[in-house]
This record gives sequence, C-alpha cells and structure tokens, in this order.
Amino acid sequence: MNPSPRRHRLAAAASLVLLAYATQAQSLEPTAAGNPAPAIERTAPPKPPVRPRATTAAKPAAEAAQPSALTADLFYEILMGEITARSGDPGSGYSLVLDAARRLRDGKLFQRAVEIALQSRSGDAAISAARAWQEALPNSRDARRIELQILIALNRISETVDPLRAEVAATSQIERPLLMAVIARTYGRAADKKLAASVVEQALVDELKSPTTGGLAWATVGRLRLNAGDPSGALDAARKGQAIDPASEAPSALALELIDPGQPLAEPIVTRYLANNLKASPDLRIAYARTLVENRRFSDATAQLQTLTTSRPELAEPWLLLGSLQMQARQEAAAETSLKRYVDLMTAPGQSQDAGDVADRKRGLTQAYLVLSQLAERRKDFQAADRWVSRIDSTDNQSAIQGRRASLLAKQGKLPQARELLRALPERTADERKQKLLAEAQLLREAKQYQAAYDLLAQASAAAPDDGDLVYDQAMMAEKLNRLDDMERLLRRLMTLKPESQNAYNALGYSFAERKIRLDEARTLIQKAVQLAPEDPFIADSLGWVEFRLGNTAEAIRILEAAYKTRPDPEIGAHFGEVLWAAGQKDRAVAIWKEALLTDAENETLQETLKRLRVKP
Repeated sequence: MNPSPRRHRLAAAASLVLLAYATQAQSLEPTAAGNPAPAIERTAPPKPPVRPRATTAAKPAAEAAQPSALTADLFYEILMGEITARSGDPGSGYSLVLDAARRLRDGKLFQRAVEIALQSRSGDAAISAARAWQEALPNSRDARRIELQILIALNRISETVDPLRAEVAATSQIERPLLMAVIARTYGRAADKKLAASVVEQALVDELKSPTTGGLAWATVGRLRLNAGDPSGALDAARKGQAIDPASEAPSALALELIDPGQPLAEPIVTRYLANNLKASPDLRIAYARTLVENRRFSDATAQLQTLTTSRPELAEPWLLLGSLQMQARQEAAAETSLKRYVDLMTAPGQSQDAGDVADRKRGLTQAYLVLSQLAERRKDFQAADRWVSRIDSTDNQSAIQGRRASLLAKQGKLPQARELLRALPERTADERKQKLLAEAQLLREAKQYQAAYDLLAQASAAAPDDGDLVYDQAMMAEKLNRLDDMERLLRRLMTLKPESQNAYNALGYSFAERKIRLDEARTLIQKAVQLAPEDPFIADSLGWVEFRLGNTAEAIRILEAAYKTRPDPEIGAHFGEVLWAAGQKDRAVAIWKEALLTDAENETLQETLKRLRVKP
C-alpha cells in the first residue's frame, strides 16, 4: 500500500534477489575492513577509453597493472571442472571449480560451483559452496542471499534466522519496505508456514522493537501468520505494529485484509490510521472503500471516496467508484458529475501508453460510459444514452455495446429489434450463450412479457438443469405469472443445488410474507438469508417486512430504518413508510415516500403501496 519511491525499487529488487530465486552473483573484491557492504554488488561496466593528454605525467606505481592471480594451473583446473561437469560427472567438476574459487577468491567461480551443485540436485553441496563463498568474501551479500535462497528451497527454514538477520541489517532503511514485502512473499511459499512465520519473527527481533521499523516488521510477521491460517495472530501483529509506529501504513494494510464480521477489531486499525494520517496513501483509502462495497456498506464507502475526491481531485479512479455508488443510490446529478470528471481525467492528453495502463483505462472508460448511458436513460433521453454507448471502444466490447443498445430499443417500444440485436451477438463460449439468454429474458421482463420470459428460461434450464442462475430467474418469472407453486418448487430446488444461495431463501421467505402465509417459516427462511449475507439491505428489508406481518412493529421499524439508511432504495422506502404509517407516524411516512418518489417514481412496489393506502405524498 505504501511502496518506496520508484528510484529505489530497482536497487532494492537487486538487493533481494535471493528471495526471488533468481540471484545472479557478481565477482567482488573483499571490502576493506570497517567499510559497510554495498547495497548492490555488481561489476561496474567498462568505461570508454580516454585519450591521454600530451602533458600527462607518468602513472604512479599504485596505478600500474597488477599481475593476474589466474595461473596456467588454475586456468586448467577451471577448464577441467567445466568439462567434467558437462560430461556427466558434476561431483568432480564441482570440486575442481570450488577449489579454484577458494584459491582465487572469485565470486563468479563460487556462484558457478553453486550452480553445478544445484544442477546435480545436491542441495548440501550448494550450501557448502555458498558458505565457502562467505568465508572467502565475508562482505559479499550475494553469497548470503544465495545461501538463504537454497535453504528456503530445501525447506531448511530454521537455518535461515542468522543469514536473514544479517541481510536485514545490511539493507538500508529506504530499501526496507521492499525487503519486507519480498520476505513475506518468499517465506510464504515455505511448506511449513507456521515455522516460516516463527523464524521470520526471530530474525526481525530487533526491528520489531524499533519505533522506526516496528510497524513494517510486525506487518510482515502478521502476513506470514495469516498465510499460516492464523488470522487472530495476524490481527495481533497488526495491532502491535500500529502501537509501536502509528505513522506506518503497513499494519493498516494488513488489517484491511482481515476486515470481517468475525474480526471486529480489524477495521478500527484502518480507520484510526486514516483519521490520524492526512497524507495516507490514496491506494489504501480506495482499497478500504472497495472492501466496504464488498460488504454492501455503500454509504460508508461513499463517505471515504468523497473524502478522497475532495483532498485529491486529480486522481481518476475515486471519481469512477464514487459515481457508480451515487448512481446506485439514485443520486443522478451527483453521479453524472463524478463520472464526467473521471472521463475528463482519463481522456486528457499525456496519459501513459504502457499496455497495462491502456487496458485499465479502456475498462474504466467502458464502465463510465455504460453508467452515463443508464443515467441518460433514466431521464428518457435515449439519444444521449446511445451517444455515451457509441463512445465505448468497440474492439473488445461488442457485447456490452449491443446489449446496452438492445435495452435502449426495448425502452422505446422496439422489443423485436432489441431481441434481434441480442441474438446477433457471437456465442464463442457457453457463458456468452448464457449471458445472451439472460439479457433477452431481462428485456422481456422489463416489457412485462412474463410468459415469454418464463418459456425462454424454462427451455434454457431444461438444457442446463444444474445452472442456479437460470433456476432463480425462472422462479422470479413464475412469481410474476402468479404460478406460486412453481416458484416455490424452483426456489427449493435452488436451495438444494446451492445451499449457500441467500437469494433463494430470501425470495421464498419474502413471497410468504407478502402473501401473509406461513409467516414463521418465512422468518426462518429470511433469517437464513441474513446469516449468509448479513450486510445486504434488501434481505434486511425482507426481515423487517416479515416482522411487520408478524405484528412486531417496533422491531420492523428498527430493521427497516437501518436498511433504508444503508440503501435508500424506493422499494425499501415503500415498506419503511408503510410500517411508519401503520404505527401512526404518518408525517414521517409521507416524508420517506416523497424521498422515494424522487428516486424512482415508477417503482412498482412504491406505487402499489401508495395506491392501496390511498396516499398522495
């Protein structure tokens, strides 16, 4: 979440190649006693020749060429070692090359000895060569990295404590964040993940106590604990990391991954960091907003994104997320403003031409154009809606474009043309075929041609009887046709196919509550749905509605008020208003209904409620 500055990344990556299994050791003369080991060991590139001046004095003796330590005998020994290794006797070749490396104190030869040992699948010999390398060149970090790399590959994790501690000590503070990330990733591959977490904690004992490095070090330990299946231990590490270094982002980034109804102490770590660090990484706040959306906490996610768009208006991604949430909340004007701001930022000159950035930009713009088209459609401005669709890059998004245009045609009463447009889409995969069919069924449903939609889904479900999506949609069409026995049969079949499908339990329970039948069973079904999706405001709406039907008006008001606050949807507003009306809070009920009408004046549930109660807000 908080990467080191770009100019340091390459250096840190080179410094940590041991943990990425790709070390390329370079020859290095022993560092003078008392001098620190360099951050990166590599042979300097040759310098271009410089033409001497006419008046250049004779070179001092110290600059005179030195005789090479490579004698004819040593050259012959190295050559024979290579030939022997390549001719099928790697053991003898290894011994010859390693002997030459010791005598020459040459890093390249030590590395070659390691490679020969590994090629012959002799891990012990490779470790011996790496350790001999360290004895000959005590300041060589490449030797230590290769030793660590081999020990981890051999799963001799307990032997890595001292070399890892030495590598951490030799790494500059500015390179530590990348080092910790690589440690977590590499030790996370170990077979004994619990031991890996313990070993890293031992190696980082000094860093864990330091106010400067404690946050990062504890987050590293926490990630390894999480990888070992110990979320409680990971949470404890995140809390300790934040306690010792409140300014470190790493503990809150770890806590973000732990946010769950079963871990109520994880989220305060994130919110505390964001509240106390005004310059917190935008990536962290965006990731937190996404987590909130995943948990269907839309208003909380919106608040985070509004904070970010206010403090960093030049960032594009938050505008797209915010606009999408505002559109869902029926805040059309605000959504359009946010999405247009995103489009302006993403289409401004000077955008990155990196292939990955271009692909991400195309995906984001496609989403923005589709949502803007939907907003125009809500205003009945179908020409504007089509103009937004036409801006989508047609190369990779034909299905999205044609599906959207089909919907617009259907909304203008041109259903046959809309269906033909959908049917003309390619069917390269079974999933594409299914999505085409579901889109066509949705067009029929929106046009209130329920029987045609039911028949289409029934035909598809017969061909794929275990497809839960088809079964659910067919059940919903059966309800529209008042074929309630068919609806119940289909939903119960879906519960068998997918026992974790909250929609099946919710739909059947709500249907019973709506018809005022089998209310105790209805509450049981909806409570099961709540267990499967505790943050879903629509399922909460169903629960509030069944409580109302059971006569528990106060409990119904409590549940529906919370659901409506989370998601001010007109259907939830219709139910909430009716319960308030029944409780005698008529002024408040009318206010809720007026608000719901502003959101969607054509909502069927809302219109039916107002007509039945003979209310004109």
